[in-house]
Amino acid sequence: MSSMFGKPRAGGERPPQSPLTECNVAILGCRGAGKSALTVKFLTKRFISEYDPNLEDTYASEELVDQQPVLLKVMDTADQDGPGNCERYLRWASAFLVVYSIEDRKSFEGCQRYLEVLALHARGCQRRCPVLLLGNKLDMEQYRQVPAAEGMSLASRFGCLFYEVSACQDFTGVQHVFHEAVREVRRQAERSLPVRPLFISEERPCLPVATPVALPTRQGLASCTFNTLSTVNCKEIPSVAQAKLVTVKSSRAQSKRKAPTLTLLKGFKIF
Repeated sequence: MSSMFGKPRAGGERPPQSPLTECNVAILGCRGAGKSALTVKFLTKRFISEYDPNLEDTYASEELVDQQPVLLKVMDTADQDGPGNCERYLRWASAFLVVYSIEDRKSFEGCQRYLEVLALHARGCQRRCPVLLLGNKLDMEQYRQVPAAEGMSLASRFGCLFYEVSACQDFTGVQHVFHEAVREVRRQAERSLPVRPLFISEERPCLPVATPVALPTRQGLASCTFNTLSTVNCKEIPSVAQAKLVTVKSSRAQSKRKAPTLTLLKGFKIF
């Protein structure tokens, strides 16, 4: 079931012929970590403390991230005490927010199981989905059971970003995390683009080499000679491993000054 909270955000209007790109974010974590509170805070700027822990839904919001519109879909999952029936969001999501409560060590330990599932999934598929580890309930600092250093260490171990926020108080921080997930998806898409080979022009003489043609001299006109132009071909730039630095000296036929020394890639021609 998919829902749309409120109206599209300001600045998110687009021409009818320009459909929005979509970004699917799944929020994972044990019961009581504050997944639904984070979702509602982001979508409505409101904090609601009580939710049905068995309710799972997907919501959509038009967002403007770095001046680029995006349709952000958020799946608020309803796992109880750990990963279960993961296929429903592993195939759907473009990015994952793994959430724990800083005042509940059990929820933090549950995050490690989610991160292990996501790491195993990443090895078995061709695309890599960004993962963000999120410590929630920063407003409960006096009851903290999980130091920030432990969260950072766990995030570093699995190669994901780490944040601590408060769904109760800090809308700006919550919004930043969701927008950062969109940015990471965009960065990953850019890294996955196929690399097109670059080409440079290389002059090669024509075979057979044409003999210069002298035009007949007319009265009042000096004789001149035309040379056949060489054909221009394209050559792929050698890879870094194949390229070698060499030193060449450039000189001019009529110059008596010392020729300057230039450094260039072997196989390239100075124009």
